[in-house]
Amino acid sequence: MKIVTTLHGTDITLVGQDPSYYTLTTFSIEQSDAVTAVSSYLRDETYRAFGCGQCDLRVIPNFISTTDYHPPTDDTDRKKLAPKGHRVLVHVSNFRPVKRVGDVIQVFASVRKKIPATLVLVGDGPDRDAAEQQVDGLGLRKDVRFLGKVENVGDVLRGADLFLLPSATESFGLAALEAMACAVPVIASAAGGIPEVVEDGKTGFLAPPGDVATMADRALRVLEHPDEHARLRQHAAQRALEFSADKVVPRYESLYQEVLS
Repeated sequence: MKIVTTLHGTDITLVGQDPSYYTLTTFSIEQSDAVTAVSSYLRDETYRAFGCGQCDLRVIPNFISTTDYHPPTDDTDRKKLAPKGHRVLVHVSNFRPVKRVGDVIQVFASVRKKIPATLVLVGDGPDRDAAEQQVDGLGLRKDVRFLGKVENVGDVLRGADLFLLPSATESFGLAALEAMACAVPVIASAAGGIPEVVEDGKTGFLAPPGDVATMADRALRVLEHPDEHARLRQHAAQRALEFSADKVVPRYESLYQEVLS
């Protein structure tokens, strides 16, 4: 039986480098007939962490379904999220420390001082309680919505004006890609594989991890200038199509055929 292994992220950057899993992870990679990584960053990190001198890691990115993630056709989804006249900022994650949800709230607090806005937080995890306490401490509760786990994330994204992803690192940044597919510009960290998805100044803006001031400045720049916002929306939607399933899946199929033959 032929084996193709796909590396996604924490399997390499976190779990795989734990001493108790390191040998097993190395063995699994080296014994596979082919290995893929979802970004060049993750490929390079794998070489750095595991050596794998004999490994030929192919980069095949994550992909999205354009049926589930696509630009809005009206303002129905927006009306469900915020009052009329509010700009809508969205963050989607598993609320773990690496996602830096506290930075999301700080960016929003800066934006909220200048313009009417609502922050929508999707997902759940260990940092949610701290995030709720931070929101209350800043007096933002009436303008922040914690939705928890949501089945149809695309419906939320289609109601957004801006997506925030200030992670310490990401192997790829699939949440950002999903937002872009819904024509939502992204403010994100220039970390990990994110710059391979989000084009700085074209589909959104990037800043160093933890640079809340720059992220807030870029967010206001987008939200306060309709022409700039429209430009970024258009480019974001176009860029996301490069990662559609009908373009990426054939690359996997071609690799499988190669391995089988």
